[in-house]
Amino acid sequence: MEYCYNRDFQFCNLCGTLLSLCSPEFAECPLCHLRRPANEMDGREIRYTISAEDIRRELKIEPFVQIGAVLEKEEELRRPVANKICPNCGHNELEYYTKQMRSADEGATTFYECRKCKHGFREQ
Repeated sequence: MEYCYNRDFQFCNLCGTLLSLCSPEFAECPLCHLRRPANEMDGREIRYTISAEDIRRELKIEPFVQIGAVLEKEEELRRPVANKICPNCGHNELEYYTKQMRSADEGATTFYECRKCKHGFREQ
């Protein structure tokens, strides 16, 4: 318990709420109003991390990537069409895209999807 008491000055001993430094003399719990002397903070290191997401949430800024918007945009995008035969239904128009799956000195993998039956396969 002594380790926690020395380390976590900024939290209330009774309820665990974050203390507010109300004056140079004391810190007070906003929930149960417990006061601790501010001189107990001398020599203590207090660290915390704030992420970009935390800042955006606090300022009510929209995130850079919105999951729903990404899915809608992907549906609107049209991929190039290759004149290849679908092994599933025999249709001769396949949409395709390439992706680098292995190291850079290897060839890219081509992914195909039939426009008619939506059958997908890849070609390395």
